[in-house]
Amino acid sequence: MLFKHLNPFAVTAIIGVLMASSAQANIQKPITITDDRGATIQFNQQPERLAAISYLGVDIAFALGIQPVATTYMEKGREPDYLLGKTAAIQQIGQRAKPNLELLAEAKPDVIVAMRRYTAANAEAFQKIAPYIAYNMELLDESYKEVSDLATLFGKQARGEELNTAFKTHLQEFAAQAPKDKHPRFQIMWAGDTPFSFHTENTAASIVAALGGDNIMSAMTSTGKFGEEVSLETMLEKDPEVIFVYDGGTERPHENNPIWNELSAVKNHRVYYVGDHWVETNGPIAREIVLREAAHYLYPEVFPAIDVKTEAAKFMAVKDGS
Repeated sequence: MLFKHLNPFAVTAIIGVLMASSAQANIQKPITITDDRGATIQFNQQPERLAAISYLGVDIAFALGIQPVATTYMEKGREPDYLLGKTAAIQQIGQRAKPNLELLAEAKPDVIVAMRRYTAANAEAFQKIAPYIAYNMELLDESYKEVSDLATLFGKQARGEELNTAFKTHLQEFAAQAPKDKHPRFQIMWAGDTPFSFHTENTAASIVAALGGDNIMSAMTSTGKFGEEVSLETMLEKDPEVIFVYDGGTERPHENNPIWNELSAVKNHRVYYVGDHWVETNGPIAREIVLREAAHYLYPEVFPAIDVKTEAAKFMAVKDGS
């Protein structure tokens, strides 16, 4: 036995040193993250309890093998298929645009990953609860940084690089298989009397465009906005052949406008009410599912329909019981 010939006091001292060394091993070199506010957040220890305001943090956590302690929801009681319904087991802290700070504090997170536009105005309140990272979560280019940042923060940098590299490869592979002589006009929109629609740099729109789709909303304007409202009259003029509608439930006022039924996409039954992964596309699981669904919706003769849960499980490192 290692301590056989040592007196009790020496044994106690050695055990103390070993315990101190073990604790020190859990302290990472300082990691600095610059979020989309331009704020710099430094971590001297690797966090373990992640709270997510929007599904991005949950998506990345599940792909890294981490169980979040709190999350917001898109629609109450609707657990996203692309997250395999596992959000039901996480503390719910309200709708993503109106997170409940009291419930957030009760979850005792040691890092908060949040959507900037819903939280920046209350940054001070969030920072009192835990270090707070705010991302835009809007553009495909931002997605790679978000995945890399959080993978590094949680000590899983190699996994983050793997996820980013894999998606870039899959995007190229799907694009290579897409018909080169077809460029379906498409639109991605929220339901509404004057639908809010997305420019090509938006993550979901970037994926559809990479597959050869022609976005009727074109690129971002000089204002830098990732989307804008567009009238049904303008939609008729541009006449999208495929429309993706973010499904917010039963509220579909655009369908009450007689112009809606004049659109080619409506006439040809190519309007798709898509899931939460199309709204929260910046996570590594969501963007992979959007890629596969978009390929099928654009070119059903080339790409088969998918089962969202089956595909999502391939990219999820958090297993049942985690």
